[in-house]
Amino acid sequence: MRVLTLNLWGRRGDWAGRRKMIADGVRELRPDLVAFQESVRTASYDQAADLLGPDYVVAHQAKREPDGQGISIGSRWPITAATEVDLKVTPRTVAFACTSLVAEVRAPDPIGPLLFVNHFPNWQLAYEHERELQAVAAARAIEGRLHDGPMHVVVAGDFDAAPDAASMRFWTGRQSLHGMSVCYRDAWERIHPDEPGHTYTPENPLMEDGDWPFRRIDHILVRCGLHGGPTLAIRDCTRVFVEPAASDHYGLVADLAMN
Repeated sequence: MRVLTLNLWGRRGDWAGRRKMIADGVRELRPDLVAFQESVRTASYDQAADLLGPDYVVAHQAKREPDGQGISIGSRWPITAATEVDLKVTPRTVAFACTSLVAEVRAPDPIGPLLFVNHFPNWQLAYEHERELQAVAAARAIEGRLHDGPMHVVVAGDFDAAPDAASMRFWTGRQSLHGMSVCYRDAWERIHPDEPGHTYTPENPLMEDGDWPFRRIDHILVRCGLHGGPTLAIRDCTRVFVEPAASDHYGLVADLAMN
């Protein structure tokens, strides 16, 4: 199973050129599950569907930015349910279309039904408190979906937080937050433990704020089972849409398989 996450950067910059690069890249990569952030959906245009083509089912965030930006999930397999987690956790989050989009995907055997989550918390540098609350809200919602039986869970997205941030330490089992703890394996860290893996970096000519301090902020996480390892084996993880850059973020692809 191949998973792709990419912040599309809306339709900014040379959109015609970027559109071709992303659409061609998706066809080449052939991901099974896709998490797009800053994807545009209006009454007349669906950016995710445009880029993915007819081979994918697409689920969208409902309440979006005034220009139609939000998050979207694409799947080669049927999406049997899609819900959103309310991430409006403090008054400071009200003005931004933050959410976690949770899709129940009917993957074929031997993987079977799984939860694929596109997590998109607040981006502001000083809002790590909100990102902590948003991580807990998303994780609680996921755990609530697992009461009826175990499923694989993959969480991907633009987390706007580096691995050492409290919100990311929570996701990866390194600390508890607000009376809760979970453990997900970081796909990049699993494959490249000694490499920085920056996805939002001034090395990218499309990045507009070269002084932004957080660099590896796009992540693919796999929920761990009772005995510590991820329930799906992480076989590979790589950055994509790097040369040439197709967005102000680099994308991330992970290959997962049954243990």
